[in-house]
Amino acid sequence: MADQRDRAVFVISVAAELAGVHPQTLRIYEREGLVRPKRTTANARRYSERDIQRLLEIKRLTNDGMNLEGVRRVIALTQEVERLQATVAALEAELRAQARRHRQELESVRRSARRDLVPYSSAIVRYEHPSRYEQA
Repeated sequence: MADQRDRAVFVISVAAELAGVHPQTLRIYEREGLVRPKRTTANARRYSERDIQRLLEIKRLTNDGMNLEGVRRVIALTQEVERLQATVAALEAELRAQARRHRQELESVRRSARRDLVPYSSAIVRYEHPSRYEQA
């Protein structure tokens, strides 16, 4: 099921008001590829809550003096970090599952090996040939 924040419900004027920018600025951001609003069948833009969050982030970065190319790079790097974090989380989960399987397998081998073990003395025993005892 799609995340509630991805539902495109805001028209451009409402999205612009929520983000604190002019609607024309939203069109520029779309043209620059910084935000991709959904389109209705009548080709009207609809912005989601996630789009609004991105617009607020773009506004913050540009207010801090970053140009749109810098904003694009920050967004791309942020997405890459999020993708890598998801990959790491999946690999960690896989590693934990694999370690659990190995522990179970090791315990199974240990249980089965205990039945095959016999006591063994590590004392040093000197071997003497039986013919030595026959002479006496």
